[in-house]
Amino acid sequence: MTTLYVTEPRALVRKDGDTLTVQIPADPVRKIEARKVEVPLSKVDQVVVFGDATITSPAIAALLDQRAEICFLSMYGQWRGRLSPEMSKNALLRIEQHKAHHDPQRRFALARSFVQGKLNNMRVVLMRANRKRNQTEIETAVEQIKQRAEQVAQMDASAVTAPPNPARPQADSAEGVLQGLEGAASAAYFEGFAHILADGWVFEKRVRRPPTDPVNALLSYAYTLLYHQMQAAINIVGLEPYVGYLHSSQYGKPALALDLMEEFRPLIADSVVVTLINNSVLAPTDFDVEDTGAHRLTDTARRTFLTKFEERLNTEIMHPIFGYKVSYRRCLEMQARLVAKSLTGEIPVYVPFAVR
Repeated sequence: MTTLYVTEPRALVRKDGDTLTVQIPADPVRKIEARKVEVPLSKVDQVVVFGDATITSPAIAALLDQRAEICFLSMYGQWRGRLSPEMSKNALLRIEQHKAHHDPQRRFALARSFVQGKLNNMRVVLMRANRKRNQTEIETAVEQIKQRAEQVAQMDASAVTAPPNPARPQADSAEGVLQGLEGAASAAYFEGFAHILADGWVFEKRVRRPPTDPVNALLSYAYTLLYHQMQAAINIVGLEPYVGYLHSSQYGKPALALDLMEEFRPLIADSVVVTLINNSVLAPTDFDVEDTGAHRLTDTARRTFLTKFEERLNTEIMHPIFGYKVSYRRCLEMQARLVAKSLTGEIPVYVPFAVR
């Protein structure tokens, strides 16, 4: 299964029998001729539509019938909305999800697992990158993340009590301490991350809104795409994406999707960014700068990024828990299923996705 990215301006996606046909109009300014791309409908499990591209009602209906999602983004990848098939009928699972959210110890245990997976994978990414570099700055970052991970592992979920406000835990509460350790580890990670990038790319710190340099623009775009994939996986499993454990559950905030994607940020999103930079696939000139200082990928560079991102999702690895080969895309769904099984008691605890 795959994701169909529709990035060309004024493109039209329509259903033609058992095929999705993408009609791309000519663009004399960019010297692009009209063309048509055909994709077997049965192989598509998600469609991501950018900008003013259009998808017809028959195509939408066919995609929803086979439980595929359609996501709508702006030209620059900003979230607009999604069309999803009917939600899973497994109401008992969602009841357990809410129960765990209201149980301080269960909520903390899940949050701690998400953080443990993220810290492990951040450390591994830096260690792998430093095999040829042997830089002190990266070694320092790795050691700092290791120390924070050990502190997280020592935290006792059984001693956790409910904070006055779960959405804003106090700094000295267990949830506040956990978030502080995760934040400190992330800061150390990005300090090391700056040293694994090729010369000519400036990255001082993580800046989100707006991304004020090319590296931050790439990271933000990668995280946006990863979030869409994670939310799709959660919907497939039948969980409620807005009820989470590490991230506070607030109106309009897809907390569980943000929780689960933490483990995969370094392995999927950050990996794609590093590959594109260090293999000279993209250059600092592949960005437009807005009046606000925000950096955005050019149309051509964005298509290149999407291709590499899709390749990463389809990359097969040996699953660290189950011991057989599976794609990263499938791993997202499998982790959502492990959360579901831990909530219903089919497995004793949730095991994070942690590579070696």
